[in-house]
Amino acid sequence: MLLFLSCLLALSSGALCLDQLNMCMNAKHHKVEPGPEGTLYLQCAPWRENACCTANTSEEAHNDNSYLYNFNWNHCGAMSSKCKKHFIQDTCFYECSPHLGPWIQPVNQEWRKERVLDVPLCKEDCEQWWEDCKDDFTCKTDWHKGWDWSSGSNKCPEGSKCRKWTDVFATPKSMCEQIWSNSYLYTTYTKDSGRCMQLWFNRTNPNKKVAEYYLNTVQRGQSFPVTTLLFLTVTSFFVTMF
Repeated sequence: MLLFLSCLLALSSGALCLDQLNMCMNAKHHKVEPGPEGTLYLQCAPWRENACCTANTSEEAHNDNSYLYNFNWNHCGAMSSKCKKHFIQDTCFYECSPHLGPWIQPVNQEWRKERVLDVPLCKEDCEQWWEDCKDDFTCKTDWHKGWDWSSGSNKCPEGSKCRKWTDVFATPKSMCEQIWSNSYLYTTYTKDSGRCMQLWFNRTNPNKKVAEYYLNTVQRGQSFPVTTLLFLTVTSFFVTMF
């Protein structure tokens, strides 16, 4: 009872029982807790001071058909290097980010217990990703499911055909939101707004402040019902005691 009251009191004051600003999701290759890594490979390096990925995971993120997921980027011919670099960055962001707490959701999948949903991406990152991939080809809109895995890596499913990127994803918004089953949310926020998560950054990770903003927004919306629940719980407790 005292523990429950403590958690309610913490919530009513804007604190968190779980530190959602610094956590790793329960997924296939994530560490249990974030922490410093001496070295992370190439594009994953910006997360080295506080990461949910290991050095080995960061290196595999750069490899075609890596052991991470056996995913074949070249399922419709060779993916261009300017397009592929965004998928490498996307993998680094997913595997290494310790500040995705506000968007982590439970999921019942064999290879992971949690996923992210509707992470608000900065406009520049999403639009540049689409721009650099617009001359490439793919056969699917949702890359999370529906592949032919009979060979051990993903192939286009029977009956599908490779089409130009812009025919599959007409806009940056459709690509960012559809390609990973709504893991990302396209926004019109720019990187200097403090309201969107950045896939690409140098030096200090800017995403902790963004996550804090969204957590505080949610908490402000919940402050009245939580406070009311706290009052009713305390009242019930004292009625029971006396």
